[in-house]
Amino acid sequence: MTEHGPYHGKVAVVTGGAGGIGAACASRLARGGAHVVVADIDTERGSAVAARIGGEFVAADVTRLADNTALFDTAAARFGRLDVVHLNAGIIGGTAPGDGFDVDRYRHIVATNLDSVVFGVQAALPHLRATAGAVVVTASAAALRPSIEVLYSATKSAVIGLVRSLAPVLAADGVTVNALCPGLVDTPMIAARQEAIRAAGVPVADPALVADALEAVLAARGTGEAWLVMADRDVAPFPFPDLPVPGAHRLRYRDGVLVTDHS
Repeated sequence: MTEHGPYHGKVAVVTGGAGGIGAACASRLARGGAHVVVADIDTERGSAVAARIGGEFVAADVTRLADNTALFDTAAARFGRLDVVHLNAGIIGGTAPGDGFDVDRYRHIVATNLDSVVFGVQAALPHLRATAGAVVVTASAAALRPSIEVLYSATKSAVIGLVRSLAPVLAADGVTVNALCPGLVDTPMIAARQEAIRAAGVPVADPALVADALEAVLAARGTGEAWLVMADRDVAPFPFPDLPVPGAHRLRYRDGVLVTDHS
């Protein structure tokens, strides 16, 4: 931990931190001075990452709300606060509608890629409100264009929609929420496909580029943005087209009931 880094005194939790993007981002946060809690279902590799960066490891299945609650409560109790939450757990598709559709695999994809984000925000939010903290979610560039990974793309698209819609809801508490949208990254997730990917000429980024993007998001302090992270272009928020809807900004849910600002 660096005493004079940009995250000195901050507390960060990184899910899916046992390798790849999660490990790179956990390392970067620790190097910047944060107390980092690494969470994963892979106890051996997650513990090794935590030991290497001087952080702590918590075993957690983030597809379960109870595990998320225990994770963030543990981190906040251990260090007295929570400032940065990087919800990074995710898996590739492996099935799609059509011949060979695997219902159990589909449910697992949705649980890992989407439920984990919803549950993570739900569990972390009470602690983040106290610090006006930041949530950064790993989505995917596959959510911004058609993808051969149909259900991976679908779940990551849902994550981006969640982030963009949550942003104004959480703004009153000073909590920011943004998405990172990496293209192909040199991680175990694509290891079996690396040869075909490189032969096709598709650029593959180093995980360090995603850590760069995480730092850029935290420094910008914006909210509701999806940052494109690809090896062949600059890291920047994706320019979604505007779709004005008169009066929509005045609608709110209050105790489960749709109301207007003047209700």
